[in-house]
Amino acid sequence: MKREKIVLAYSGGLDTSVLVRILSTDYGYDVVCCHADVGEARDAKALTDRAKAAGAIAMEMVDAKEEFAKDFCFPALQANALYEGVYPLSAALSRPLIGKHLVDVAHQYGATAVAHGATGKGNDQVRFDLAVKGLDPALKIIAPQRERNISRDEAMDYAAKHGIAVPTTRKSPFSIDENLWGRSIEGGVLEDPNTEPPEEAFAWTKSWQDAPAEPGLIRIGFEAGYPVSVNGEKLSPARLIARVGEFAGLHGVGRIDLMENRVVGIKSRETYECPAAVALIAAHQDLERFTTLGLSARTKGQLDSTFAQLTYDGFWYSPLRSAIQAFNDEHNKFVTGEVTLKLFKASLRVVGRTSPFGVYNKLLSTYGREDKFDHRAAEGFINLLGLQLQEYSRLHGGGA
Repeated sequence: MKREKIVLAYSGGLDTSVLVRILSTDYGYDVVCCHADVGEARDAKALTDRAKAAGAIAMEMVDAKEEFAKDFCFPALQANALYEGVYPLSAALSRPLIGKHLVDVAHQYGATAVAHGATGKGNDQVRFDLAVKGLDPALKIIAPQRERNISRDEAMDYAAKHGIAVPTTRKSPFSIDENLWGRSIEGGVLEDPNTEPPEEAFAWTKSWQDAPAEPGLIRIGFEAGYPVSVNGEKLSPARLIARVGEFAGLHGVGRIDLMENRVVGIKSRETYECPAAVALIAAHQDLERFTTLGLSARTKGQLDSTFAQLTYDGFWYSPLRSAIQAFNDEHNKFVTGEVTLKLFKASLRVVGRTSPFGVYNKLLSTYGREDKFDHRAAEGFINLLGLQLQEYSRLHGGGA
């Protein structure tokens, strides 16, 4: 009897390497592994060899770095997307892209199901499942880790028993997930909210003590809300993110320590390194304020929060997220120019900006002799602005 095919989101780590064998022997599927490279810098040959040694019938490697940067990171950047005002959604942004490629590979191989290694208490299960449901609801979704709650020790024992080579040892203290937009670090001492993350948890950012003794300046160029250059040099989206991340990380910028509200209702302590995202969002926010009207900027602030929540909760392929994206594209039409950031000892601030569309008129803003603002008009404006308050106070005798 011919076995059905399933496509597994394969990272090459402990969990997914074990799941190849479990899906084949316990669930009865022919397993096709799919790895979408979003900046982890994994060895493609080593991943393919490991997947096939574990029992996969095929391995699809997708170089998705530029796609991830352009179609996921940059739209989130346009939205200044920070979950709970802090987290730039690095892991959350990669899941809908991985889900998209799972569906594409499933169609390519005629698979009837897709699988992932997310647990039943994390966010990723929601994001993977909703991405697949949003793209092809006919595909079945299998999540053995969610069904069985396989501990790391159990997974390592299973790998050893079945001769599955995995890169994890019992001495590894942290669970790491990384891509172009950021790096998340979980587990070990980090599960204590009152323990400062040890320096060995970080790989992309210098401590403030080890950062350069002199401030660093970086100039980021934007066109229609998308970054296109660093210090005047045009770069592809993925290369630009990498360049900014390297510079910001050198200066200790991008560490995040957040008591996070997970989708499933758990409060968790999350540690991230997102040097590129933190720097680029700061630059974009400033240029956006410089080139857009306060009226639309206030509305966009509300939509930015919704965009971040939708992304975090797994609704990337929802009509509402797409509608907000359409608003962002229109709002960012003239968010073009350059922003200069100064980084020093884990701090970051904007120190300059230029744009042909800057809604700034020095003749109106200055207090110098060239002032062209009509000061006399202000009194009438205030009278009309405060008329409702004046009438309310007259009726009720003033006071709150």
